[in-house]
Amino acid sequence: MDTDHFWKTFLQSQGLDEHTSYFECFHFELTEKWANELLRLVLTGQKKATCSSLWSFEREGQRPPRAGDYSIVTDWDGNPRCVIRTTGVRILPFKDMTFALCQLEGEDDNLESWRKGHIAFFQAEGKQLGCMFTEDMPVVFETFAVVYQN
Repeated sequence: MDTDHFWKTFLQSQGLDEHTSYFECFHFELTEKWANELLRLVLTGQKKATCSSLWSFEREGQRPPRAGDYSIVTDWDGNPRCVIRTTGVRILPFKDMTFALCQLEGEDDNLESWRKGHIAFFQAEGKQLGCMFTEDMPVVFETFAVVYQN
């Protein structure tokens, strides 16, 4: 199912106005393996949050998400799999991330593991964006709920 059809089906199923728009259509991560694994965690209810660099939004000329925004999450190949609704957003320095927040991402058992994985991700992303990771780098911590899945 293509994204437009998926979105229209979602709107109809929820009784929402056909002119309702979504914030973004995206997949998680920079690799197929992790994009599909994180999607699986979302679909099973284990992953209820995500952490992005503020850089990525700034470089694309896009605002960060806001509470109430809808987004379409796809698999690596771009197939729409679910709609999430942002329930909260915090922008904070990477160094201020706590394990209580990290647990909502559903990816790691401890803060050290979460930090290690996210530092590697933000360093790789930074190379693509022409930015350098630092502990003071602002991150966008977004909580969400799955409101529709196919």
